[in-house]
Parts: sequence; C-alpha cells; structure tokens
Amino acid sequence: MENVICEERNLSFFERYLTLWVIGCIFLGILLGKLFPQVAVSLDRISFYQVSLPIAVCLFFMMYPIMVKIDFAEVIKAGKTPKPVVLTLVVNWCIKPFTMLAIATLFLGVIFRGWLPGVEIVKTGEQVELFRSYISGCILLGIAPCTAMVLIWGHLSKGNDGHTLVMVAINSLTMLFFYAPLGGWLLGVNRMPIPWQTIVLSVVIYVGLPLLLGYYSRKWIIARRGFKWFEEKFIHYLTPVSIGALLVTLVLLFSFKGELIINQPQVIFLIAVPLFIQTCLIFAITYMLAKRLKLSYRDAAPSALIGASNHFEVAIATSTILFGLSSGASLATVVGVLIEVPVMLMLVRVCLRTKHIFTN
Repeated sequence: MENVICEERNLSFFERYLTLWVIGCIFLGILLGKLFPQVAVSLDRISFYQVSLPIAVCLFFMMYPIMVKIDFAEVIKAGKTPKPVVLTLVVNWCIKPFTMLAIATLFLGVIFRGWLPGVEIVKTGEQVELFRSYISGCILLGIAPCTAMVLIWGHLSKGNDGHTLVMVAINSLTMLFFYAPLGGWLLGVNRMPIPWQTIVLSVVIYVGLPLLLGYYSRKWIIARRGFKWFEEKFIHYLTPVSIGALLVTLVLLFSFKGELIINQPQVIFLIAVPLFIQTCLIFAITYMLAKRLKLSYRDAAPSALIGASNHFEVAIATSTILFGLSSGASLATVVGVLIEVPVMLMLVRVCLRTKHIFTN
C-alpha cells in the first residue's frame, strides 16, 4: 500500500487527476459539437482515407513523448520473450472476438431487445433490425485490437514500454491479415470490405512517424547533452505534452459526435453496458493468465491493457463503409470511443494497485 501511495505522489498534476480532466474534456467536446456543429463537421472533413488529420496531429503529439522515452535495447529484449507476445495474440484473436459476440448478443439481442425497437436501411439496401446493427458495431470493435492509444495506457501503468511497442507492431501486422476474414465470418456476410488505406495510414501516422522521430531525436539529444540532461530536463518538460494531446484529442472526437450522443442518450447507455462488461472481462482474463504464466508485472500490465482496448478509428471507418455513417453499427463504434478512455484509466489504476501480486 505504501508503494501505491508513493507512486500517487510521484504522479504529475495532470496524471493525478487525469480521470477528471478526461470527463471534463468529453463533456466539453459534446457541448461544442452541439453548440457549433458546423465547426465540428468542417474539422471532421479534413481527412485523408478516412483518417482525421486534426486527430492525427493530436495523436502524434500524444505518442512522441512516449516513443522518445523508449530504450530500444528493451524493445529487442522484449522481442526475445515469447510468452507475453503469444498471450496477447491468443486473447486478441481466439478469445476477445467471440466473447464480444456472445456478450453483445446476450444484452442487445435478448436482455435489452425490447428497448431497441425499429429497423434501418443499410448501404447495401437491406432492411436490418436495429439491435442487429448495434451488435455488428460491437463486433467491429471486438476484432480491432488497439495499436495506438494502448501505448499511453501501458506507459501510465508503468509497464514495459518495449513490450508494448513490440505488441503494437504485431497487432498492426496481424490486423491486416485477420480483420477481414474474421469480421466477415462473425458478421455472417460473404464479403467484408476493409479500409486497408485507413489501417496502413493510421499505423504510419499514429505509430511509425512518432517512433522514427522518437528514436532519432533520443539518440541526437543524448549524444549532444548527455543522458542525465535527457532524463531530468527534456523528459520532465515533455511529459505534460502527451497528456495534453490526449485531452485535446478527446475534445475533438466528441465534438465530431456530440449531437449524435445527445440525441440518443438511452441507446448510448444500453450499448455501453455490454462494451463495459467485455472490456473488464478481457482485462481480467488476460491479467489472470499472465499471473498463471508467471509473467512479470511490467509485461502483464500492458498485455492485459492491450487485450482490453480497441482500435476504434478502424472500427468506425469500417462501419461507415459497410453500413453508413448514420447506421446503428456506426453509433455502437462511437459508444466504444465514449467509454474507452474512462474505462482504460480505471483499469490502469487496477494495475497499479495490484502490482504486488506479481512476484517479479
């Protein structure tokens, strides 16, 4: 318990009250989207292959401070440890998609079905019951493993940044091969068009570019000013940049979808319930499996957080292509964004408070 208290004291002002800042930015974004919808629409249209450029800029500044802190000797070391890599792959592709399908079907197709009446016409011209459309959106979230924001969750949990980075690279690669066939099978369709350009471009902007600049700027700064100055001065002033960029990202995301959220609050809540349960369940499964496999805390925490989080940008883009922007499926993916950050921050705290159960 004393260790947890010491860590709380060592957190920066932004990190200590991050949950409050996140909630405030979500409400601010929704309010801005409602009061100034045209501004939000105009910003949302600044995109390339459905990758929002304003959000891309924010995510770059969120990722760069994390990337520049990574000692790449740790990355090489993490790549030689197969257990956490195999664990994350098994959870992401053999467990998570099927638990998402089961939980979404149970709640949206059975328990909440009476509160989700109606039908919609999707882009293919087919008439679909709304609850099935919501389930489709949940499936698209469940099969999209996180490849960007999980870096900040792993970092906040004081996990192994090298391992997290290795898993980000592997998730990006496996998603290119598994996302389409698994999604097509679970959605029960013959073909599932996947926004390959969106996936590739998002990986390049959110991961590749900050990784490249982080690696070379770290080498250059340490060579010029020394490691002590890098650790005590440069990193100290850079840390708030990552948190600030996260908060601006949230304001932008929710300003884009503010009116949609305000117009359907009861549906938002009903969709959020299975998504919340799924996130916590996958986290618990991965965390306990990591304990059984005798992983260190620094590998167990990012493994569990990677399993729990989703690549909502790809899920939103895919649902828009398949079913249309105003579809129930697209709404469900937006709900994924709504609960992702607060829930992941809660799970980061769970990690920090339970790290003592790991012996190494």
